Amino acid sequence: MLSQGIVKVNSSTVSVVISAYSLDRCPDLKAAIESVRGQPNLGEIIVSVDHNPELLQRVRQELPDVVTVANCEARGLSGARNSGVAIATSDIVAFLDDDAVATRNWINELLRWYNSPDVVGVGGSIEPSWSDQRPVWFPEEFDWVVGCTYRGMPERPEPVRNLIGANMSFRREVLNSAGGFRSGIGRVGTLPVGCEETELCIRVSQMNPGAQFIFNPDARVIHTVPSHRGTWTYYRRRCFAEGRSKHLVSTFVGANDGLANERTYTFKTLPIGVVRNLGRALTRRELSSLRRGAAIVAGLAITTAGFVSARWFLLKDRQRGANSPPSDGGSDAALVSPEHSQIA
Repeated sequence: MLSQGIVKVNSSTVSVVISAYSLDRCPDLKAAIESVRGQPNLGEIIVSVDHNPELLQRVRQELPDVVTVANCEARGLSGARNSGVAIATSDIVAFLDDDAVATRNWINELLRWYNSPDVVGVGGSIEPSWSDQRPVWFPEEFDWVVGCTYRGMPERPEPVRNLIGANMSFRREVLNSAGGFRSGIGRVGTLPVGCEETELCIRVSQMNPGAQFIFNPDARVIHTVPSHRGTWTYYRRRCFAEGRSKHLVSTFVGANDGLANERTYTFKTLPIGVVRNLGRALTRRELSSLRRGAAIVAGLAITTAGFVSARWFLLKDRQRGANSPPSDGGSDAALVSPEHSQIA
């Protein structure tokens, strides 16, 4: 059990980095900024624009009190976040998605756990706000598909292996010493891949034995879920992409660390979810419960297929590499090449 620290007013400040890439999401971006503006212990709001000069100019014109920066690295969420961190001035850097809004006291709920020197990062809960009604077939165990916390995560503050990107914070010195987020894993535009924060957290833990990441459910944000993300097509594509991303993570940090949480999720959380929904379907004659149970099974199968697909591509690359001169990029370069980042 962790002992909860007390935040002293002005004892520390937080730089909040919000990455943005699309003009279409300007209203969401403004709402995200407004939810943070005025919170205690806010140091600055940094909007990092991902290779969109028109959006960069618009933010600078319409939001002059916000610090803006262009992504100076490769296109994608990882580079945008790194570009924001590079100009941050606070000791703690928090990340908020451009389509999420922070609840009151969000910053303080993140800050209160940094009183312990072993804590290098703190994240919180991400609750979905569906543009349309939540699909009756969509299982809570798969809320990560829409970028939110999911059934099976801690219900009270606890150490976790990794944080979730829409609501997380780190000590700035830790981000800098680890080299930031790795390009080639995270989301690029609307391509539904991810896991860059997972890889970073594991890498930080490997570099700093004893370091802790804390999940505090009271540090809440509300994440907008547009209607297209509540479709079976998106669910299938996102699950497949997650499998491929998990293989990339395990390749970079090792299977033991890279898949530790996933084993528990696969062999404990998901079976419990299937049994619960099947039980409701039988006792209450709820067709929706039967559909949610089926979606859990399908989601696991599709994610596994994505993982196997990525592994197959890696083996094929290594076979080709064995019969050709080595390149400067090595085997890892093939893993993060654009053709292997696409969704089948």
